[in-house]
Amino acid sequence: MGKQESNVDRVYEALRQMAADFAFMPDQRINESELSKQLGASRTPLREALNRLVAEGFLTFQNNRGFFCRSLTPKYIQDLYGARVAVECEALRLSCVRATDSEIAALGAYLEQTEPVYETATDSGEQLTMDEAFHMRLVQLSGNAELERMLRNLNDRIRYIRLIDLKRMRDKSGARVPGELSVHSRILLGLAGRDAVAADAAMRGHIEKRREAATEAVQIAFSQLYVPQD
Repeated sequence: MGKQESNVDRVYEALRQMAADFAFMPDQRINESELSKQLGASRTPLREALNRLVAEGFLTFQNNRGFFCRSLTPKYIQDLYGARVAVECEALRLSCVRATDSEIAALGAYLEQTEPVYETATDSGEQLTMDEAFHMRLVQLSGNAELERMLRNLNDRIRYIRLIDLKRMRDKSGARVPGELSVHSRILLGLAGRDAVAADAAMRGHIEKRREAATEAVQIAFSQLYVPQD
């Protein structure tokens, strides 16, 4: 039983990464026979892994047709951003009540350490890793493990588009005005002051701004997925 579970987990992790990175084209039917050969997995662990990914929103299943990669549309991405708003703003509200002063200070130290690196980074993947870490730390301060689990899932499902958006945003905008607070600093300021209203406004505006850019990011994503890159 232990070996079987281990094999399912191995297949699941490999498929999850493939789905997150759109190694399968949007709405593409999954060829189970090819995947079985590619991953060196028998039908049973492969099916279990595929069903887990359906439950998590990475794949879909159609009766009598099989498994498919999830769609990639502006509405789908905007829905994910909308879910992020709900999860992160609720977590932030709880954090304003539950987080200790020392926990907030530790988050401030993390931001102080990483923000200069973030602003000078030329690798969108590195920037996204730091951004996700900050937001996950915020959610963890809420003390709600389910909100944390939901945000991890949302992050993984939206990461492909966020990488594109970060690169596009970096190419378009210059450095922040000296002395101007970053949005993460504004969120942290609200949290430190236990001002749930101010913290919520900063978080909501932060996510909604990126949500508005979803259509352009999806268009770029399609050009990268379907047009061969030189």
